[in-house]
Amino acid sequence: MTTPTQARSFDAAAAVYAANRPSYPPALLDAVEELAGFGLAGSRVADVGAGTGLGTALLHARGARVTAVEPGDGMAAQFRRTLPGVPLVRGDGDRLPLRSGSCDLVTYAQAWHWTDPERSVPEARRVLRPGGGLALWWNDSDATVPWVAAQDARLRRFFGAEETAAAQEGGGPAEDGGFPRRLPAGLDFTTRRIPWTRRVPLDVHLANLGSFSDFLMIGPEAAGAFLEPERERLAALFPDGVVEERYTVSLAVTHP
Repeated sequence: MTTPTQARSFDAAAAVYAANRPSYPPALLDAVEELAGFGLAGSRVADVGAGTGLGTALLHARGARVTAVEPGDGMAAQFRRTLPGVPLVRGDGDRLPLRSGSCDLVTYAQAWHWTDPERSVPEARRVLRPGGGLALWWNDSDATVPWVAAQDARLRRFFGAEETAAAQEGGGPAEDGGFPRRLPAGLDFTTRRIPWTRRVPLDVHLANLGSFSDFLMIGPEAAGAFLEPERERLAALFPDGVVEERYTVSLAVTHP
C-alpha cells in the first residue's frame, strides 16, 4: 500500500527523477485521442500528479491547453524549471483545485496509484465537462524479457514485499493477459497496451531505478546494497554500457 510519505519522497530527488525517468512514446497520445473520442489540440486538460512534467510536456506539445496539478514542493519547483510556460497549481487528485466542468480530459501519468479512488473519482467527475474523459497510464517494464524478470524478482526479495514501488512506478513487470493495474470499480474503462523501447547508459538505468520511492525511503546507503551489485550484473549483460529498456504503456480511458 502506498502512503503520503512515499509520495512526497520524490521531492528530494526531483532533479534525478526529471533526468532519468522514461517518458512515453508518441503512440500513447494517439491512443488517448482515439479512446477519448476527441483530439488533444485545443482541449482543456488537467494533468494530475504531474511531477516534473514528463506527461505534461507531451500533452502541451500536442497542443492541449494543459494545467498541471502537483502537491510536492520539490517536484513543482523542478516542473517550473522544465516547463516555465505551462500553468501549474498545487494540489492532488483527492482535492483538485479546479473549477467544476472546466476540463475536457483529466490525465494521470504514473500517478493514479497515489490517490484514494473514493475521493479522486468524484473529483474527476466534478471537474470534467459532460462527455469528458479520464485517462490513466503507467510505464510497465516488459517481464517477457528475461533480465527484466530477474531484476524484478531481485527487487521483491530485497524489499521482502509482494509488490514494490518499482512495480507501481514503472520498474515492475506487466502481467500477461489482463490489464496489470487495479482500476477504480464502477467505471467502464477501455484499455490499450503500447510497447516501446529506450536505450540508455547503465548509469541512467540505475539512477531511474534508484528514484523509485522504495529506494528513496531507505536512503542512499541502504539503496546501494542493491544498486551496486546490480551495476555489476548489468555491466556483464550489457558490455557496451547501454541498457535496452523495454516497456509497455498500460493505458485506461473512461468517460465517468
